[in-house]
Amino acid sequence: MDATAGPTGLKPAVRLLDLVMLGAGTAIGAAIFTVLGPAAKVAGSGLLIATLLSALPMALFALVYAWLASAAPATAASYEWQRRFTRPGLAFAIVWLRVLSNAVVMIVLARTLTNYLSVLATFPVKPAMLAMFTVIFVLNYLGVAVAARVQTALMLLLLAVLAVFVAAAGPHLKPALFGQALSGGWVPIATAMPLMIQLFLGIETSTEIGEEVADARRVVPLGIAGALALTAAVYLAVTFAALSLIGPQRLAASAAPLLDAARTVLGRFAAPLIVGGATLALVKSMNAIFLVYARFLFAMGRAGTLPAALGRIHPRFGTPHVATILAFAASVAGLALPSSLLFLLLAVNVPTMMKYLGTCLAAYSVAANHPQVAAAARLRLAPGLVKALSVLGMIAAIAIATVGLGADVRPYELLAVWLGVGLAWYAWRKRVAERRP
Repeated sequence: MDATAGPTGLKPAVRLLDLVMLGAGTAIGAAIFTVLGPAAKVAGSGLLIATLLSALPMALFALVYAWLASAAPATAASYEWQRRFTRPGLAFAIVWLRVLSNAVVMIVLARTLTNYLSVLATFPVKPAMLAMFTVIFVLNYLGVAVAARVQTALMLLLLAVLAVFVAAAGPHLKPALFGQALSGGWVPIATAMPLMIQLFLGIETSTEIGEEVADARRVVPLGIAGALALTAAVYLAVTFAALSLIGPQRLAASAAPLLDAARTVLGRFAAPLIVGGATLALVKSMNAIFLVYARFLFAMGRAGTLPAALGRIHPRFGTPHVATILAFAASVAGLALPSSLLFLLLAVNVPTMMKYLGTCLAAYSVAANHPQVAAAARLRLAPGLVKALSVLGMIAAIAIATVGLGADVRPYELLAVWLGVGLAWYAWRKRVAERRP
């Protein structure tokens, strides 16, 4: 199949800056406000090195995504690549899991946001979450350009907040921490990396709106590279500032590490600044997740594996409006899920890792079996290198997905039941299609 085949009607209105902010904005979420404490407890000053090393697995996935995007840009790319270049049934199974996980991640982000906002005011939690979903739904219904511009604005505001924090810490920065980072050896650093890897997930989000980007083969890989570089720079600066202000011991003991670090230099202004930053981080992450969520539903409707109505495009706004409505309804339905954060995070992590596995498998298939598609790639990588990167990516995805089995088996059971329902639906749709003349 031709790599760019298929009608779209989607408006190519997204710019390079928007792509960088979309990828970085998905990754730079609430985790930066919470994960530094547990990671410092494990790694101490080695947290600085762990921050940089944790970008490497995501850089591996990002390179595979960038290569595929430069060869065959598409909306809902990680689904379309798997559908075209591996097995349609496998592509459906993985994206079907993500239909559930995206609804779950919207709940995780909304609940975390309400927890931060409760520091400043008291309000009913679920109605507040519903209001958040409604605002994001409206933005995405009106057009990808509107959602992308809002994402860029929110990201710039968050960067400004974090810049204030780092600048305030400037006179107190301690370069000697870099020398101390290896004092405890490599084992603590390696132990902290699984925590820190979560900070970088989502960098590849810009690939998922490929048909809505002008000159996508060139611009999307640049967007991925820019998002990864920006995210790594922000995390390193914030980590260095926090360690310099209160040290690894106090950072490890803190339930709100950035807030406690900010209080040492900003006093009473710390709480509104850090809570405001967390709010911006969470809202833009929710916006990015929702935008991609709707595009997966759209792509599955367009491919015929879900009802065709999901593949419709609004005649005025150029958005997949039916898919956007369903994404909103699924997010609202997620309010009924268990409130355990561990349960929810595991329910998100497994489908995410399966997405990376499927995309790496698609890249391997293109490099091995689709020379015309591979030759069209603007990012020039040797087929052997692409295969090696893809195999490493698949191994990493499987390893990360299975880590949570010992923590809580219930999310795996939920995902297994959901997958069973999806496969039954897929088999029925396939039989119906085969009977048609």
